[in-house]
Formats: sequence, C-alpha cells, structure tokens
Amino acid sequence: MNNPKPQEWRAEALSANYIADYKPFNFVDGEGVRCSLYVSGCPFHCEGCYNKAAQSFKYGKPYTEELEDRIIADLWHESVQGLTLLGGEPFLNTGVCLPLVKRVRALFDDTKDIWSWTGYTWEEMMQETPDKLELLSYIDVLVDGRFEQDLFDPNLAFKGSINQRIIDVQASLASNKVVLYM
Repeated sequence: MNNPKPQEWRAEALSANYIADYKPFNFVDGEGVRCSLYVSGCPFHCEGCYNKAAQSFKYGKPYTEELEDRIIADLWHESVQGLTLLGGEPFLNTGVCLPLVKRVRALFDDTKDIWSWTGYTWEEMMQETPDKLELLSYIDVLVDGRFEQDLFDPNLAFKGSINQRIIDVQASLASNKVVLYM
C-alpha cells in the first residue's frame, strides 16, 4: 500500500479521464437507489482491493459528455436518491468528477445526495490540493481511508475494513472536525 505525502499525487499529472464503469440504479454504493460512476486510477494499491483492474489510470474508456448527459438523465428518475463516485480514486480524477458534481448541484441542488469513497483519510484530505478540496465541498457522505485487508469485516455497511469511516462531509466542514454519518 502506498502512503502519499500531502499534495504529492496530483490529478492533473495522473488522471487520463478514464472511467472503469457506470452503473445506474444500483443499491450497493450508498443509501437508496444510486447512479455510480467508477473512475479509473488509484495509486494506493491496497492489498485485497476489490476493484484491482481500476487501479490503472488507463483502464476502461474515456469519460465523455454523452456519458455525463446519461448520468444526469438517470438522476432525474424520481426513485434515484443520488450519485456515487468511486473507483479507482475519485479525488485523483477531479477533471471528471468536479464538472459532474457541479452540474448535479446546479440541476438538483440538495435534492440528490452525493457519496464518495476515497483512500485518503479526512486528515490527509485537509492538507490536499485545491481541486480535491473543492470536490470534497460538493460531497455529502465520504467513506475515507485505505482498505486494510487485516481489518476486513464482511459485516460492515458501506466499508470494507474497520479503519474506514463514513463521514458527514458538510457537518465536518462546518465544525472543522470529523462528524460521523453513521
């Protein structure tokens, strides 16, 4: 597993703007019915990663405007609670994720929530680049921290290892400390 120094990994240097997959109308990547975008590229290389293929920044296919339009159309469905960003590492794919979340907020305001997973801890994220912090500002719920195989628990909701946290991002940003979502 890799542990970056603050601001060491930069989206503009690493991301190829590829996505591993897009799954509309699923029930596993957060609460409710979700539209999930799996971005490509993750240099954390956690042992036991469930999506090892997506560690390559060139895995899958390029993100397109047509796909973004499809995601937005899918989010209009009344049954969809929100968007989920995962991968790969969404915070190293800000060129894809930032325009999408901005568009989601412009169209849906807070009627659709946005979840994301990241290998960064909250504390690491607070020392990161402006693009990562901007993306974070649009997120409602963040599952933080690297997956640790020796801390794996198959009974955990929305996370794989007990070191990971499910964070209420907006409450955490407002109080300047981690506020758990659940």
